[in-house]
Amino acid sequence: MTGSHELVNPEGLPEPAGYTHAIVAAPGRLVFVAGQIASDTDGVCRGDTIAEQLELALQNVATALRAVGGAPEHVVSMQIYTTDIEAYRAGRREIGERYRTVFGRHYPAISLLEVSNLYDPAAVVEIVCTAVIP
Repeated sequence: MTGSHELVNPEGLPEPAGYTHAIVAAPGRLVFVAGQIASDTDGVCRGDTIAEQLELALQNVATALRAVGGAPEHVVSMQIYTTDIEAYRAGRREIGERYRTVFGRHYPAISLLEVSNLYDPAAVVEIVCTAVIP
């Protein structure tokens, strides 16, 4: 368990690596974070690798959460969209390290989806989250 949410990884399912099978959210304010890419304050997408872009996008998620009194540990669901799932697989060690610099060892229920394009042509990753702030 991280924060006040109950993380559930039942027997009979594979041992999760970098995600949680189910989360029982604590009572609180429900927050939906719009898709975040690796954009700076000028709206320019930064980062040369998928790992760099993922870290910057996660920082943007954390910034949005702080603005409403939340933190990364309040995220209960995350969808990661990428235009290059093979690059994601190949870089997963560095991606994990960069993930932990922003989210620590809090692993919400995560889905990873490959898409053909994202709105910003420079973006290779976009993150959408749902959080519950106790």
